[in-house]
Amino acid sequence: MEGKLFLCATPIGNLDDITFRVLNTLREADLIAAEDTRHSIKLLNHFDIKTPMTSYHEYNKVEKARYLVEQMKKGINVALITDAGTPGISDPGEELVRQCYEAGIPVTSLPGPAACITALTMSGLPTRRFCFEAFLPPEKSSKKERQRILEELKKETRTIVLYEAPHHLEKTLRDLYETLGNRHVTLCRELTKKYEEAWQTNLEKAIEHYREEPPKGEFVLVIEGKEIEDVLREERLSWEKMTIEEHMAYYEQQGIGRKEAMKLAAKDRGISKREIYQELLKTGD
Repeated sequence: MEGKLFLCATPIGNLDDITFRVLNTLREADLIAAEDTRHSIKLLNHFDIKTPMTSYHEYNKVEKARYLVEQMKKGINVALITDAGTPGISDPGEELVRQCYEAGIPVTSLPGPAACITALTMSGLPTRRFCFEAFLPPEKSSKKERQRILEELKKETRTIVLYEAPHHLEKTLRDLYETLGNRHVTLCRELTKKYEEAWQTNLEKAIEHYREEPPKGEFVLVIEGKEIEDVLREERLSWEKMTIEEHMAYYEQQGIGRKEAMKLAAKDRGISKREIYQELLKTGD
């Protein structure tokens, strides 16, 4: 019999948030793979769990995942935990999950705490549609990639959720303000802990505040998405810079038929298909 991978969500601050199912799984597993064994031993000791541990982190995730998969092929059940929250969310767990599926090892996830969902639900911003970007790429190593993602977020209409460390918070807030404009934001910090805080403000005020008062604790930023009407207006303006002939050519060069191209161009410009047709008659196109 092959073993199984159990993704075990652990508390993001308050130890009372751990589930009975996770506790039972950690006790019954043959091996616990932990992001930081020095950190996780405190959790295991608190709940008197004696299961053997091994390290599984960003710097050994590929090689160690192969080892863990081989152990599971021999019938070993592995429980994966991260430093806090749900494994696989902005941590190396996704690599182990991928390798398990490739090897035919069954995987299950035991639900529990996740900082991104906790912050989103208490943000006061729309929750029906959201996107999660975790940490933005650090500017020192990936300046172009960081700017590319910021430019994508500029057009994002869903609520945006980001993680940030206190020593990078002010820089990230400035970058968001310069790219996205002065959006509403809820800054959540120290979630589930004694000094938990959720501050509703805007990016400009947040920058001013943390310039005077250095931020403390790990942050989750929940940022309002762009109004859909604004996105459509900007797209319409960009189309209107083109002539109707150029607009038609844009679609026809993609192999789209003339009638469908007229329909798409009319939709882009916010006018009727008849108006497109009449304009083309004038130009003899």
